[in-house]
Amino acid sequence: MGEVLEAAEVVADSELEGAVVWLFRVVGILLALAGLGLWLFTEAGVLWLPAILIAAGVLLAVIPSILLELLELFV
Repeated sequence: MGEVLEAAEVVADSELEGAVVWLFRVVGILLALAGLGLWLFTEAGVLWLPAILIAAGVLLAVIPSILLELLELFV
């Protein structure tokens, strides 16, 4: 856990903070779109996979910026 916090601190101190946040946002948007595509365009009887993809996509799009701001406040 300490290694993850140290890596996040290095990213927050460098100029790559914005790039990392946008990378997570793009991945999150792609996951959410993949989940919507599975839900709308397939005849799958299992709906938990699209729901997981949509939820993970929304979390990846929202949480990285919040986590980096909190890291800057506490470190």
